[in-house]
Amino acid sequence: MDRTQPMRYWAGMTKSWLARSCTAFIIAGNVWSSQSLADERAALQAACWQPAALGRAPGENIGERPGRHLRIPNIEGLASERDFTAIAGTVRRVTLPLGKKLVALTFDLCETSGEISGYDGAIIDYLRSQHVKATFFAGGHWMATHKLRTQQLLSDPLFEIGTHGWGHRNTRLMSGLDLKREILAPSSTYMAIRSELSRAQCAAPLLSAFSAIPQRPKLFRFPFGACSAESLRNVSDAGLIAIQWDLSTGDPSPNRSARAIAGAMIHSVRPGSIVISHANGRGYHTGEALPMAIPALRAKGFEFVTVSELLAAGNPVVSDTCYDVHPGDTDKYDFLGGGKRTDSVWAPATHVRAAPATP
Repeated sequence: MDRTQPMRYWAGMTKSWLARSCTAFIIAGNVWSSQSLADERAALQAACWQPAALGRAPGENIGERPGRHLRIPNIEGLASERDFTAIAGTVRRVTLPLGKKLVALTFDLCETSGEISGYDGAIIDYLRSQHVKATFFAGGHWMATHKLRTQQLLSDPLFEIGTHGWGHRNTRLMSGLDLKREILAPSSTYMAIRSELSRAQCAAPLLSAFSAIPQRPKLFRFPFGACSAESLRNVSDAGLIAIQWDLSTGDPSPNRSARAIAGAMIHSVRPGSIVISHANGRGYHTGEALPMAIPALRAKGFEFVTVSELLAAGNPVVSDTCYDVHPGDTDKYDFLGGGKRTDSVWAPATHVRAAPATP
């Protein structure tokens, strides 16, 4: 008998135990670190705003029109910070390990240059009250006219902010510097708003919380859900990940009832889904639908996560083109009003199967 065999056995068992223990320690450490940062973000929000200031305000969900044409911010230097881990294409959903039931709720905050759209506080209030994580895709112009609300969303550990174009223009019809500005200008606005919050007196004791708030956004959603090969390249070159969806609630249509919106979510969400709705005052009946849909989805075992968390949990399903239900169905936005779209005149970002809502 090899006398070293028992020693090798126990050495192997010890090594295996140490490896498992170290892995468990690392996972526990990451969970603790994540929870600690979330607590710090919550403390930052509490230090800067009273609960009443976070809640919805009467009439705030109604968009005012017209608004000012704000100057597009400088994008110099932003395009050069390419992240080579960025996904080439557009993410429609995520394939998850067996048994994981995660879903990402997303809400667009659209606004064109020359208008002021709304902030649907009823939606955000409900998400907070139920501790539901969500991702908001905010236009640059929207952030500039809703700076305070943007800072509140940034400080909230439940939420993350991606961008949605500067003035909600159709990037399929844009090129060159004009295209780059539409894609990158919102990042500049985001960074300026985040920086201003970090300099606020209320934030001074809690600067460590900003390590959990990305310095610049990493996610981008194409206005109208429409893109071109050139716009996809620009998004990837900017280190952004283009995020589509696999389930639209149809909430921009005034004729879409709360029960229909909730039903679509309850019956069509699957593990790894990305759901699109709106929180800019044009997500008709979404605020009424969420209290029906969210408890039902939780009863089915679903957990709500941000898009970034969803991406980290599995393998993204990527398409080389943008569409709502099937390839080509967003091409209709090239011909709004009977002619080819060449400006930034507002049109509803419907992303729905039904006819677009009227302004």
